[in-house]
Amino acid sequence: MALSEHDSHRGSGKAGAQAPTELRRALSARHLTMIAVGGSIGTGLFVASGATIAQAGPGGALLGYVLIGVMVYFLMTSLGELAASMPVSGSFSTYGARYVEEGFGFALGWNYWYNWAVTVAVDLVAAQLVMAYWFPDVPGVYWSALFLAITFGLNALSARGFGEAEFWFALIKVVAVLAFVAMGVMMLLGIIRGGETGGVANWTVGDAPFAGGFAALIGVAMVVGFSFQGTELIGIAAGESKDPAKNLPRAVRQVFWRILLFYVAAILVIGLLIPYTDPHLLRNEVTDISVSPFALIFERAGLLAAASIMNAVVLTSVLSAGNSGMYAATRMLYSLARDGKAPAVFGRVSRSGVPLWALVATTVVAALCFFTFVFSPKAVYIWLLNTSGMTGFIAWLGIAISHYRFRRGYVKQGRSLADLPYVSPFFPFGPIFAFVLCLIITLGQNYQAFLEQRIDWGGVAATYIGIPLFLLIWLGYRLAKGSRFVSYKDMTFPDARARSAYLDSALRGEPAAGMPPTGEASGRNA
Repeated sequence: MALSEHDSHRGSGKAGAQAPTELRRALSARHLTMIAVGGSIGTGLFVASGATIAQAGPGGALLGYVLIGVMVYFLMTSLGELAASMPVSGSFSTYGARYVEEGFGFALGWNYWYNWAVTVAVDLVAAQLVMAYWFPDVPGVYWSALFLAITFGLNALSARGFGEAEFWFALIKVVAVLAFVAMGVMMLLGIIRGGETGGVANWTVGDAPFAGGFAALIGVAMVVGFSFQGTELIGIAAGESKDPAKNLPRAVRQVFWRILLFYVAAILVIGLLIPYTDPHLLRNEVTDISVSPFALIFERAGLLAAASIMNAVVLTSVLSAGNSGMYAATRMLYSLARDGKAPAVFGRVSRSGVPLWALVATTVVAALCFFTFVFSPKAVYIWLLNTSGMTGFIAWLGIAISHYRFRRGYVKQGRSLADLPYVSPFFPFGPIFAFVLCLIITLGQNYQAFLEQRIDWGGVAATYIGIPLFLLIWLGYRLAKGSRFVSYKDMTFPDARARSAYLDSALRGEPAAGMPPTGEASGRNA
């Protein structure tokens, strides 16, 4: 499916000329790479990383990031195969509807929109916490309002304008992380003061390195997963990318290793320099979480100016992640509307190719950040973080299932893998491993709550609310539309000639054409 073929398939004709409905292909390879990096390196690393070390110890946190990182790599290769074959902005929803079941794709699309809309709210609350570092007496909601307006403005520009802004945002973050790791290594070597009490000794404090054991590892897995969420943004950006057959596989290979290196190196440095028992790390009983572990380490080195600069970088990264989240949610809602699975108004785009009404709807959900006017920023941050993390894992489950069925159906119909622009090298182990691990983390995230004499139903609801919502949407669609699972023999795949015409149009920056329709016309109804 190409987003624009809906117009020809549904006969938009003159109406399409009056109300533009097509996105522009304006994102290059460097945009794709930095969009994925920018969406991933944000509050999960700069703010929430302290929570993973505090709860699971330095060894547990490092193991969690490595384990989830490997799983994400498998998911990225799965997504790379799907997205290179069908580069569309509604990727997860489209693949789920086409290769699993229409209702599954419908629920997956709405889940992903909600996931990123809430993630924007998470980042805006994190921005409040960061700004409190400089302006502790200014109400946080003022900062959220300002940054929400900035994020809306950046996304209201053209896709290329968004891509350029995200490129430079992400570049700042990459340089900052590398500088932080280099600074930490010099502190550990004694070249810069501040690391005298650090080192391997911090891995022997208390129950370190694996504080809390397996239960703590499962408990922080959701936060770790939240940190990696955003790598899949290249699947959403595929619908507006140039030469997706070439650029998407390249982005899949580059993005993951860079992000894993950043995360593992940064977590290792933090764990060596700050004991997991330090009260300044983000822990449930601590109310002041405005200082990230990154800024804290610079302060301990006596570089107060550098700590302030680092906090500014943290702020930039938070806004960048929110910017990417706003983009992802807007494009998903747009795609749902183009497939007839959301109100048609969300399928309209501006003259510059931006789905403004979808952007407005996403902004309304992002306004959940204003709950800090009633509740404490810490409480709202943790609540939104848990909600976003769960819906993100559901999206990853959807990728694993869709890719598994896509490949099985493709081979069962006697098609050659050589015709695919990119082939995941880890099938079937990759999607199966990702599915099992995602399921364990999703269901076991807050199981301790059920073992208490008095169950904290508020905490349970914040953690698990995404699961019943997803199932209700899916089952509701099945009952209303009578949809059924798509059999392997009834699956439709873009043939090589159609894909070639589609990609040629993408290279010229023109509306895509020639791909088989999806959505309501997928699978057995094609």
